[in-house]
Amino acid sequence: MRLAICPYMLKFRQPAGTSRGVLTEKPTYLLKLWDERDPEVFGIGEAAVFPGLSPEADHRYEYKLIELLANIAIGRPTDLSRHSSIQFGLEQALRDFSSGGKGMYFPSEFTEGKSEITINGLIWMGSEEEMQQRLEEKIAAGFKCIKIKVGAIDWNKELGLVKYIRRRYSADEVTIRVDANGGFSMETVLPKLRQLEELGVHSIEQPIPAGNPDLMRFLCEVSPLPIALDEELIGVCGEEAKRYLLDYIHPAYIILKPALCGGFSGAEEWIKLAQERGIGWWVTSALESNVGLNAIAQFTGQLNPSLPQGLGTGGLFVNNFTSPLVLEGEHLRYSTENPLSYREQFKSLDWKD
Repeated sequence: MRLAICPYMLKFRQPAGTSRGVLTEKPTYLLKLWDERDPEVFGIGEAAVFPGLSPEADHRYEYKLIELLANIAIGRPTDLSRHSSIQFGLEQALRDFSSGGKGMYFPSEFTEGKSEITINGLIWMGSEEEMQQRLEEKIAAGFKCIKIKVGAIDWNKELGLVKYIRRRYSADEVTIRVDANGGFSMETVLPKLRQLEELGVHSIEQPIPAGNPDLMRFLCEVSPLPIALDEELIGVCGEEAKRYLLDYIHPAYIILKPALCGGFSGAEEWIKLAQERGIGWWVTSALESNVGLNAIAQFTGQLNPSLPQGLGTGGLFVNNFTSPLVLEGEHLRYSTENPLSYREQFKSLDWKD
């Protein structure tokens, strides 16, 4: 077997505001896996590294990719326990290659076009006017679950957006999720959670910074609003460590980003442990290209989730790959008419093997 890698810079259609700043581009790496005896059949994956969020995103990252490349050539295993995004990409490439290089990662009724995934409509951070306009667009498109990122503008204005929704739509008509990305301090978080609970908000993701398990445990015990862990899961490796975190903090929900929580195998382990403890979950993408997003959607589709998922739509980047995923209102479906439309684009990339 052989592996090749290709660095690829994704460029945002418009600046994307997060609690960590404004993004205009995001690096990623594509992986190509093939058998030397038949190089025309290859599997594609995406090592969707996220600088500033992925623990492995440092100057040694490409060296780890080169180590993986060399080890696959000689049939030697590579320890990727601390390289979640590479594990994520390698699992994709292996699954794609095993299915004949047809972009099929998790065959199911979803990939047969017989089922679809309900997703939330994400309102990116921005000015008050921008966020309100984006909200109107999502509601008009048919989204019944809205996720609002907070922490970029004045809290009263962000809270005002939630109030604006509630004046027009009840909790039965529109579900509101809030994502703080760890942006609240322990001194101010409880009053904010009470305000959100009074407005019928469904849940809040990562209200305080990750790495404070004692404070997060206390917050989950006293919060009037259900808390979902997101960044708190990043870097937690091994079943024993995962079990301990869930038992100690016991959140209402966990948010699974396969590129950040150990690939698909890691996400499956989190789901198993959460379900055993009565903890809810949903899957979220993390600014992957359409390569990674396609694989995440297929992974999610075969799980038959009951809650709206946090999957992207591939429309953020101007230089994205085409995809078999189609968005219809709040439903993401897999198009069986042209499932391989994006694959020809990979042959012209600058692969390094």
